[in-house]
Amino acid sequence: MNGKGPSVDSATGTEAPRGEVPRVSEPGGSDGYDFVVVANRLPVDFSVRSDGGVDWQRSPGGLVTALEPVMQHNEGAWVGWSGAPDLAHEPFDADGMRLVPVTLSAEEIQRYYEGFANDTLWPLYHDVVATPSYHRAWWDAYRAVNQRFADAAAAQAAQGAVVWVHDYQLQLVPKMLRDLRPDLRIGFFDHIPFPPIELFQQLPWRRQIVEGLLGADLLGFQRGGDASNFIRAVRRLTDYTTRGPIVTLTDADGRPGRHVRAAAFPISIDSHRFDALARTPEVQQRAKEIRSELGDPDVVMLGVDRLDYTKGIRHRIKAYGELLQDGRLDVERSTLVQVASPSRENVGAYQELREQVEGLVGRINGEFGEYGHAAISYMHHSYPPEEMAALYLAADVMLVTSLRDGMNLVAKEYVAARSDERGVLVLSEFTGAADELAPGPVLINPHDIDGMKDAIVAAAQMDPREQRRRMRRLRRRVMSDDVAKWAESFLGVLTALPHRSSHV
Repeated sequence: MNGKGPSVDSATGTEAPRGEVPRVSEPGGSDGYDFVVVANRLPVDFSVRSDGGVDWQRSPGGLVTALEPVMQHNEGAWVGWSGAPDLAHEPFDADGMRLVPVTLSAEEIQRYYEGFANDTLWPLYHDVVATPSYHRAWWDAYRAVNQRFADAAAAQAAQGAVVWVHDYQLQLVPKMLRDLRPDLRIGFFDHIPFPPIELFQQLPWRRQIVEGLLGADLLGFQRGGDASNFIRAVRRLTDYTTRGPIVTLTDADGRPGRHVRAAAFPISIDSHRFDALARTPEVQQRAKEIRSELGDPDVVMLGVDRLDYTKGIRHRIKAYGELLQDGRLDVERSTLVQVASPSRENVGAYQELREQVEGLVGRINGEFGEYGHAAISYMHHSYPPEEMAALYLAADVMLVTSLRDGMNLVAKEYVAARSDERGVLVLSEFTGAADELAPGPVLINPHDIDGMKDAIVAAAQMDPREQRRRMRRLRRRVMSDDVAKWAESFLGVLTALPHRSSHV
């Protein structure tokens, strides 16, 4: 890999396999592929060498883990962006998958990705925690890039193929794809929340987004409430008939036509792999070393997040600082470890957040820290999975304080790592994970700082028997509902739905 280090996941630091892309081979038959995934990013990062060859390394993440076996079994194709501007390459094969790069210019990345996706849709879909920006040039770029993804998917899909489109960056692709290929069976999964109609209707292009999504046969959401929000948007913004989770579209003559189903399919993690990793002697020894490096406190608290304003990091740190100020926690006996992975550093709101968080950490450490006992250990980078598993094992209290989250897989990773049935999960009620995992966690409203402080103290002082009771319940759920089951569930429903080849 020309001396490059391994890639790591932005939240959990998962190390990625790497290799050299073989010569571009002929497509998998003139009939195309029976299973096509369309996502903003390819499951690998690649770069073109001076000799025209390509180096690649696996981009880690739950989506790749879930879909790789399905794609390899079906000889599937994956359509996505390489992650770099103006990097063009023909489709190639890697890890038993056909990878189809979509080229984006630097301007398109700025307008489609950093602009419309992450400075318009992301804050709007996360309860307007930050103010969304609405720019027509961004929308034009979003529409153009979505068409390029749809064109690429249509070119790879066999007659009657299953195409699974992912996430908020590509909400127009389902309809565009159906217009090109009405023979396809199309699924869409929204990995982030879908907002209530009172917020969604702020979007100038709200009708176009709804129509884009209705190009799918099956729409998957993290929570039942998200699916309900979408159905309400359909009722408010269109004339289509809805009955429960089913939307009935009309054909050109106004007659009932194709049906679209919207339902919850909560995503998960590769829980057995993470459980096995946390059981290794090396990881367990490293967990002991971490506690020693932190000064052997009685209570280690842990936060692991992308540095994103939706994660409630400032609220968490504020609550912890006040607990030190109030004397309810002692810096010699407790410490907070905060891992904040870099995220969207070209977006102004994220640059501002980093300054605020680091300023708050510095103030609290300056006021309460002592020799050998930092109040907060703050790391603005990612870690490999072995170190993450060790951190989870070292932490007595896991703090997940998101202001709004589609799911939050860090909560599930913490549970999967705790085969010792110890530790307490403090979990925001505004995460998808709260719907799934309650009543095992200590649930909080992160906007209620006093309530969060009480919950943190209760977690730090929880009796070991109560910890085991809660953790057993959590582990039963997380270990049985893994990411493979999620993919099988969605695809099982999609392929079982009655299919009508129609443009509606």
